[in-house]
Amino acid sequence: MAALQEKKSCSQRMEEFQRYCWNPDTGQMLGRTLSRWVWISLYYVAFYVVMTGLFALCIYSLMCTLDPYTPDYQDQLKSPGVTLRPDVYGEKGLDISYNVSDNRTWTDLVHTLHDFLAGYSPAAQEDNMYCTSEKVFTQESFRAPNHTKFSCKFTTDMLQNCSGLMDPTFGFAEGKPCFIIKMNRIVRFLPSNKTAPRVDCAFDQHHKNIQPLQVEYYPPNGTFSLHYFPYYGKKAQPHYSNPLVAAKLLNIPRNTEVVIVCKILAEHVTFDNPHDPYEGKVEFKLKIQK
Repeated sequence: MAALQEKKSCSQRMEEFQRYCWNPDTGQMLGRTLSRWVWISLYYVAFYVVMTGLFALCIYSLMCTLDPYTPDYQDQLKSPGVTLRPDVYGEKGLDISYNVSDNRTWTDLVHTLHDFLAGYSPAAQEDNMYCTSEKVFTQESFRAPNHTKFSCKFTTDMLQNCSGLMDPTFGFAEGKPCFIIKMNRIVRFLPSNKTAPRVDCAFDQHHKNIQPLQVEYYPPNGTFSLHYFPYYGKKAQPHYSNPLVAAKLLNIPRNTEVVIVCKILAEHVTFDNPHDPYEGKVEFKLKIQK
């Protein structure tokens, strides 16, 4: 019993460990002979080669079933989301406030618009074609270079007074700001078959004591031309640019926070989804001080 409880010295423990690492009597290293290490190494190499092959086969089989041009699952996207520029978010959604007489409060908003529209310059759109038809631009084949489909141009000058070309401040300096509205992309989505979708901006229904909102839309009537639809995906249309509508708000009351709702009016676009406040519309708070 005393022998079992006898403690080993540090040198004895080190000697046993060294003997475990390499036993010259049996030729074992870490408890196995060289031949056993060779066999177990070959086993694991073969095992992982087979597993890697099975994984690669599964991925290959999956990729063969996918269409690189169309997502398999997009059934929950019944209507496109709508985004706004400039986009400044508060605690409860888009919240934009600035002082007309203090350009420091709206300079960043103007820079946001200039940066956003840089992708719509003539140089950025040179790979796209100029479209004049007001009908849906259906393309069944890949007639554009590199097995792609054509995309229609949308350039900043189409936004006229809200392009930043004639007024670099986009109306913020005079208290009549421009806001740019964009529909998100959905592959092969058609907002309408015959009538171009258009933007309609108005004060929220809770503002009953305010005159109706006066808006100038660019392009005229605030329409998204049908020749920008359908969108065929990034691979098929690598140079596609979303069409835009600019809304210039003319009669925003001073020193009063108002809520503005901009809806997309189209046959296949809905804007009454209570679970998604940005489906088919965009809502934002605006306060202009003087």
